[in-house]
Amino acid sequence: MTQTRDTSLKVLVFAGSLRAGSLNKTLAALAARAATAGGAIVDLASMHDFDVPSYDGDVESASGIPAGAKALEQRLLANDAFIISSPEYNGSMPGTLKNLIDWTSRFRPQPFDGRHGLLLSASPSMAGGNRGLWSLRVPFEHLGARIYPDMFSLATAHKTLVDGDIPDATLKARFEKTVLAFLSLAEAAKHYPCMKRAWVEFLGETPGPTDRVDPPSS
Repeated sequence: MTQTRDTSLKVLVFAGSLRAGSLNKTLAALAARAATAGGAIVDLASMHDFDVPSYDGDVESASGIPAGAKALEQRLLANDAFIISSPEYNGSMPGTLKNLIDWTSRFRPQPFDGRHGLLLSASPSMAGGNRGLWSLRVPFEHLGARIYPDMFSLATAHKTLVDGDIPDATLKARFEKTVLAFLSLAEAAKHYPCMKRAWVEFLGETPGPTDRVDPPSS
């Protein structure tokens, strides 16, 4: 009997906000919808699924890595890529999201290493949360994630998001184009392992000896 290979791209999507009425939860849901329409299998999650205490090395030594971080690790490993829509807090990423990344980074092998990610943001500000996304790139790329170069920031989101959608046709088309372009890259990386080397060459740099990524398997 011929075995069929699973060729569907699987994508984890969640917002980096806890608030029920978060603009970023709305944008994450729109990203999930666009990814589904683009042929991906979407795992839409919530930060509440990944609840963790403040990182404490003593807690890790005594009790291990908490269940919330284990849940994120398992869902990262079950998917090929991830999309996060994150708010901007004081010009940076939310502390809760950074704390979750820190806990999850303690697993070996490293679950972020080599996984493709797309960063989105929605904010009432004119900058759309863009500064927060630049800060969020740093830990992910340090951990070996392949963060898509084009990030999407939705400015004045309290006005541009209406009834769970983006009514402006031009803006919505740009958003969906970003999501679909990311999916195309992640799908290519899934089916063509040589894309991993090409990705490093595209960025114009190679991981240094101090980068916290797992060594290549022999």
